[in-house]
Amino acid sequence: MFFIDTLSEVPIYTQICNGIIKEIAEGNLKNGDELPSVRQLAKDFGINPMTVNKAYGILKSENIIEIDRRVGSIVYVRCTEKNIENIKENLQNLINEVKMRKLGKEFLLELIERSF
Repeated sequence: MFFIDTLSEVPIYTQICNGIIKEIAEGNLKNGDELPSVRQLAKDFGINPMTVNKAYGILKSENIIEIDRRVGSIVYVRCTEKNIENIKENLQNLINEVKMRKLGKEFLLELIERSF
């Protein structure tokens, strides 16, 4: 699935969110796929279940997964106006950082091209 670096400055719950998002973006996870249970993922990574629970809660709030106590956590990506606004805000923050560091538009466009 993905790797968690317990020594990283990036919070573990953020690494879980980013890992799942990357798996979806790369096509390794699709709508309808079941995610490991909170307990199973915590056991697999040797982390606290509350950390996994927090990550799953964030993914649910961002319309990336659905959580059903009977079935578990399922990938179910939806795009709402709020999601679009968040993407625009995140992109603007990235653009501002690129400008601040004087890396230029070409740098950002090249990153985008390579990512797609």
